Amino acid sequence: MNVFDYFFESSQGLDKDFLLGGKETVSYKKLFADSQKVAAYLRENVGQDKPIILLSPNSVFFITAYLGILKSGNFCIPLNYAIERSNLDYILETTESTFIFCTTALSKKLSFGEINQVITESGLNDLLKEDRRILPIEDFNEERLAEIIFTSGSTGKPKGVMLSHKNLIANTESIVSYLKLSDKDIMGVVLPFFYCYGLSLLHTHLRVGGSIVLNNNFIFLGSVINDLKKYKCTGFAGVPSHFQVLLKKSKTFKTTEFPDLKYVTQAGGKLHTIFIQEFIDAFHDIAFYVMYGQTEATARLSYLDPHMLPEKIGSIGKAIPGVALKVCDSDGSEVPAGLEGELFAQGDNIMPGYYKDPEGTTKALKGGWLHTGDLARMDEDGYFYISGRQKEIIKVGGKRVSPKEIEEVILSVPEVVDCTIRGVEDELLGEAIEANIVSNKTINNEALKEKILKESSKKLAPHKIPQQFNFKESLTTDLTGKKKI
Repeated sequence: MNVFDYFFESSQGLDKDFLLGGKETVSYKKLFADSQKVAAYLRENVGQDKPIILLSPNSVFFITAYLGILKSGNFCIPLNYAIERSNLDYILETTESTFIFCTTALSKKLSFGEINQVITESGLNDLLKEDRRILPIEDFNEERLAEIIFTSGSTGKPKGVMLSHKNLIANTESIVSYLKLSDKDIMGVVLPFFYCYGLSLLHTHLRVGGSIVLNNNFIFLGSVINDLKKYKCTGFAGVPSHFQVLLKKSKTFKTTEFPDLKYVTQAGGKLHTIFIQEFIDAFHDIAFYVMYGQTEATARLSYLDPHMLPEKIGSIGKAIPGVALKVCDSDGSEVPAGLEGELFAQGDNIMPGYYKDPEGTTKALKGGWLHTGDLARMDEDGYFYISGRQKEIIKVGGKRVSPKEIEEVILSVPEVVDCTIRGVEDELLGEAIEANIVSNKTINNEALKEKILKESSKKLAPHKIPQQFNFKESLTTDLTGKKKI
């Protein structure tokens, strides 16, 4: 089955709005019809199994183009609309893309060359005025490529994660199952759709016949809070920085009542337990789902049942339905509970590989298992805990140090709003620990440094105590909300 047909299996004729909001709305019926017209146009003018780039903030334009590409039998490459020129050129060259959907504003900033056909909002509107029909593809193979999500590569060049129609269907089915989503659900979306977590919100709510509310201006916290209330959102999804900002920067978030908000989901990195506790203390009736995943797994690998949060706080939970997880040593042998190793994953949501990168694919996929690159352990009850990324581990005098452990201690100091830990080159130790701190400015930096060192000496081994401190106004995040160090 084409994932497009899976999404619209029971909703294609609905007059109900899929997209709610003050700026744009669109019904299921119109979205289905318009996407089919896009698909027919692409089938006529591009063919099938070709790469089509999509550059746009979250919008009706993005959703219509994205779904049309999927239905056409081509594969979509949604890109960060703040992409660096060098990375865009690399992706254009690597994928040999000649067809691009791009907003007018972005097309004026970026030059794609004469060989590329660019469709902007006006071009899409013209296309939709024409009457086109698309013929179904007989015996559609779910293993066909649906999209490529480009992520930061260890070499500095973006890595293209290939995802099939089967991958998207499997992951969507699993998330819908454990979140118990229905056509009554309304999701507040601040995550961009070029990011797999953001796309998963689009996929799941299309599948169940729910609705979404787009807010592309998270910096205006009041508008986010207002949207959650005004449109009676039942769900909200964010990465750690979203929750930290709402809890620490908003003066009204924790005192606002959200009578319709049933649950929130958090993924995209570890949210320190101090913030999780702060959220559940403020909102007793809102279920908090800690989740873990990777782009290579289409989005999701595990979740922690909110009922287990008090007992298993700090855990990423257990595997989602249809996925198997295990912790293995460097030889690939599974280790007993309590011992640390690399987390391996298996399931229908696991990518077929990296685009035009057989070497990277061979390293990541071995014996039918995805090697996540994350260090983890499993407790006696089968719950998993992430220690950190293998590449993020700091080696101080030959001893392995997890940045997350140190960040957790520093964030327990009341005057600290945010922090990141990283390793910096050191002639004596190999690497030294550098702490980047955002203060609430109630005490001066020197006094805060002393307070952090005192707390660290109580809770951390000597080699884990930071040697260098930088005090910053804020920590930079990218458009997905992830911190840049």
